[in-house]
Amino acid sequence: MRTIRAQGALIAASQSRHPPNHTLDTFTHALSGALLGRAIAPGAPAVVSRGDCVVLGFVAAAFPDSDVVFSLASPLAYLYHHRGITHSFIALPIFALLLAWIWSRLRRNPTGFKTYFVVSAFAIGIHILGDLITSFGTIVFAPLSQVRHEWGTTFIIDPWLSGIIVAGLLASWALRRSRVPAIAALLFLCGYVSFQWMQQQQAVEVGEYYAREQGFDDVTVKALPRPVSPFNWMVIVAQRDFYHYAFVNLRRDRALTPGPQAGLIERLDSAYLPVASARWEKTLRLGVGEERALAEEVWTHPDFGFFRWFSAFPVLAQVERGNPSVCVWFQDLRFLTPGRGTWPFRYGMCRSADEPWMAYQAGDEGLHVKLQP
Repeated sequence: MRTIRAQGALIAASQSRHPPNHTLDTFTHALSGALLGRAIAPGAPAVVSRGDCVVLGFVAAAFPDSDVVFSLASPLAYLYHHRGITHSFIALPIFALLLAWIWSRLRRNPTGFKTYFVVSAFAIGIHILGDLITSFGTIVFAPLSQVRHEWGTTFIIDPWLSGIIVAGLLASWALRRSRVPAIAALLFLCGYVSFQWMQQQQAVEVGEYYAREQGFDDVTVKALPRPVSPFNWMVIVAQRDFYHYAFVNLRRDRALTPGPQAGLIERLDSAYLPVASARWEKTLRLGVGEERALAEEVWTHPDFGFFRWFSAFPVLAQVERGNPSVCVWFQDLRFLTPGRGTWPFRYGMCRSADEPWMAYQAGDEGLHVKLQP
């Protein structure tokens, strides 16, 4: 694959050419499907065993992430199709029928097809909902619409959410004859996500208050979940040319100061300050002067449409000058997480001398991957 070598260390140190996972991890999805399978499983005697439903729920809930194969085709294919057709409510019945048919054949139990279909459909559905609650965006109405939808209540790795699922499975194993533990865990899961939604509304209010205090008009306020705690949020106040953002903890009354022996969780958590002492950062969307002219040229380029479609809070990351090349890089504030060594999904365009602009994904060690249009 054709690459160009960059001169700047910033991009080189912070981006992998392999697609990062910004969904709930597949294993957590699979466990949620297993829990759902146990809640649906009929009591004995039945033509379908409880174990069958649990295993099928595990497999079916993992199935939507099979779209990772698009990353083998190209980075653009991954960007366009991840959380696409396999995560679509419209295509869900087709995939559920296919999985139910395969499972009934493997289990040599055609009479269980109806139950297998119900388990498959609900398991795929809980995967889609599990991705909707994060901030990446899911194309839930593919192929009729390519709009990405997101509720943004939950960070991509949430130990509390995963803990509820695991606790429900352990309780279901201990009380094998009862569906009550699985049903209770699913209800508790819904309650936890509802609680996160309420925290999100409070975080939005923090941004709205800041905008009023600053006298801003015509702004968009967004609150994005962040790791470790449901009280940790990134609040973004978007203006026409600027973003203002802060990392806040909604319940904290004093800042945390991690010591030299602090672990990873404590270091990650310490970045989120009490609302009253929030540190607001301000950044230009497209830079100033000559950098802005280059950024606008790249941003409006027809071959950069994929990033305009994908990004929610795009911002100029860097104008990288070589001899004789120049690269203009963009990133998305959605994926900025304090304490994380990488900022994924960085894309841009490069050109040398009088050659036309070409789209690239920022890569490791200054090797940027050319994106085929």
